[in-house]
Amino acid sequence: MTTFVPFLGFPDRLAGDSKPKAVIFSAGHGSTYPGKDSSGYATAADAIRAASQDDAALVEHWDFDLGGPVFDGRQVSCLDLGDIGTAMHDNAGNRARIEAKTRAILAMPAVPILLGGDDSVPIPFFAAFAERGPIWILQIDAHIDWRDELHGERHGYSSPMRRASEMTHVAGMVQVGLRSVGSARLEEVEAAQRYGSRFVTAREVHAQGVAAALRHIPAGAEVVITLDCDGLDPSIMPGVAARTPGGLNYTQVIELIAGVGERARIAGVDLVELYPPADIDGLSALTAFRLLVNVIGAIARQV
Repeated sequence: MTTFVPFLGFPDRLAGDSKPKAVIFSAGHGSTYPGKDSSGYATAADAIRAASQDDAALVEHWDFDLGGPVFDGRQVSCLDLGDIGTAMHDNAGNRARIEAKTRAILAMPAVPILLGGDDSVPIPFFAAFAERGPIWILQIDAHIDWRDELHGERHGYSSPMRRASEMTHVAGMVQVGLRSVGSARLEEVEAAQRYGSRFVTAREVHAQGVAAALRHIPAGAEVVITLDCDGLDPSIMPGVAARTPGGLNYTQVIELIAGVGERARIAGVDLVELYPPADIDGLSALTAFRLLVNVIGAIARQV
């Protein structure tokens, strides 16, 4: 059994009556397809936390991505509560635990940051915002994830945005980074378009910048960011199960994160689909770690 090392050395509670602005937790498993082994994804959060350790003593140092220290010169205001303890194939139980933990963090109140896990864990994460809506969802992904079901499972990694579209507290969604041939058939694309999802391809972002996506998010909206690691180009994020050329680069993704924080409000974030068995020299875990630093910095700067 490995010893738990928290993200950037963050505590699991703050001193006195201080309140956290953000709370990290992880869930290795969501809703697995019958006969599928998702255990490789369950090691992702540990890999990201390990990648953060070299910078744990540098939290108060200047961060050039953020234009200042992570917490903008103020005290640490992010907790890491560790893993909630999920089990492969315990689909209903995993969903219940993820939703309950997310609701508990929202009640603090704080912004929940969920480390997956495959792309099924966002479904209960989104569901937990039912009493906090309306929310918008910004998805960064190579795929639209609109399958109604796959192998008889309606809550698997091919379906998170389809399930989100059925949640009455979800006011809209922007799907960014789409490219190549994904899992979507014509019927899924048409269903997403009927719903009103805003598609922004990776090619559009490369040509027009992140404004191509941000313009679809209403000013002042509460936004949940769901970040599938295969939304990034495999040259910087090789540790995914579906490597697809032409993805977003690091700067584009942190500009999206900062843009949401400036234009609207980050209400929650999940990062999923990091697959450490396919990583190269820890590059993907390092990139994921730095993306999360930008998430935390953006949240720390929110009013």
